Amino acid sequence: MNINGIGIVFTRGRGIDSFEKALQEGWRTPSQVEIKGRKSFAYQVDAQMLSDKRLLKKMRRADKLSKMAVIAAYEALAGSGIGDFNKKSIGIITATAFGAHVTTFDFLNDILDYGEANVSPTTFSNSVHNAAASYISSLLNIQGPTLTVTQFFFPFHSALQLAQAWLNEKRCDYVLVGAVEQYGDVLGYIYDSELTPASDGMIKPFNFNPTYQVPGEGSVFFLLSNKNHDDTFCEIHNVSINADEKDTLQADLDIIDTDGLVADESIYKNCLSPAIPVAAYSPLFGSMMTGSAFNCAAGALMLKKQTVYANPVADNPKGLNIVGETGRSNIELLRCIRYNCHGEKAEIYLRGKPNGEGREVNRQNQG
Repeated sequence: MNINGIGIVFTRGRGIDSFEKALQEGWRTPSQVEIKGRKSFAYQVDAQMLSDKRLLKKMRRADKLSKMAVIAAYEALAGSGIGDFNKKSIGIITATAFGAHVTTFDFLNDILDYGEANVSPTTFSNSVHNAAASYISSLLNIQGPTLTVTQFFFPFHSALQLAQAWLNEKRCDYVLVGAVEQYGDVLGYIYDSELTPASDGMIKPFNFNPTYQVPGEGSVFFLLSNKNHDDTFCEIHNVSINADEKDTLQADLDIIDTDGLVADESIYKNCLSPAIPVAAYSPLFGSMMTGSAFNCAAGALMLKKQTVYANPVADNPKGLNIVGETGRSNIELLRCIRYNCHGEKAEIYLRGKPNGEGREVNRQNQG
C-alpha cells in the first residue's frame, strides 16, 4: 500500500511543504490559553488557515474539526499529482479519538440554555462523529465508501488496516485515510487535571518519566493505493497492533509517539536499540491520541527526501541515540511506534525505494 499524497493542516501551516519547513526549523513556543484561571499552552490552528472561501464556501456553518479535515483531504488529493479522479473509486476513512467534542458540548450547552425544542439542528448534525467524513465526500465529490474510526490511541492504525483491506478487495482504487483532532476548553481542562502540563510549553519526548503534555489540534490525510506513481512518497509496509515481538523488524530509524499522554512512558525505552537512531516530533504539533498520523507524515517525507530531521527538542536524559542534526541519509525502512496506557503497542512500518547505497544511517546525522 503506497502513500501517493499527503495533506496537512496544523499549528504551523497548511500543506506538506509547511510541515517540512517546521521539521527543518524545529520547535516554537505554542500559543497561550487559560485553563482553570491560569496561563497554559496549546498547539492551535489559526482561523486564517481555514478561510479558503473557494473550497469551504458550502460549509460556512461547519465546525472547525470538519474544516480542518476537508482542507487536509483536499491537499492530499491535489498534492498527489495524479490529476483527474472523476473515473476513480475513492474511499474515505477518518480516524479520531475525541471527534467533534467541542461541538457536542456546544450542543449540550444549548439544551441547558434554550431547552430541547429550541436547539440548532445544524449544531447537532455537526456534533456527529461522521460529519467530517461526510463533508469531505460532499465537498470533494467523492462517491466511494465512507467510514469514521473512533477509539483512544490507535484509531489511525485501525484506519490504515481497513484501507489495506478495501484496496486488496478492490472496493476502491484509492483510499483517503486521515486523522483529525480539535482542541477545546474541556479537553484542556481534562489534560491539565489528569496529566502534567508543560509549564514552558515544551513537550520533552525523551524524558519518559515524568512526562509533560501540551494539547494539540490539526488534521493530516494520506491518499493511499496499491499503485506506484511518480510522486509516491513511500510504501506502508505493515501496520500492527499488539503484535508478537518476534514479528518486529529492524528499521533504519525509529519514530516514537511520546507526547505526555501516558503518565509513564518508560516502556518506549525497552523497544529501542542503541544502534538505531530515534526521533520524536510531537513538540511540533502537540499531544494528540492520533499523533501517529503526524509522525507517519514525517516518516514519509524522510523516505521520499532521503533526509533525516533533527529532533525539535533534544533533551536526552536517558542517553539515547537520538537524531541530532538534519541532513541527507540513506533510509529504507522506518518504524513509527505508539504505546497506549495499557502497555499495548502499535507499529507502522514505512518502506522507501532501495537506492543501492545501503541501510546505514549516516553517523554525522545522529546525536
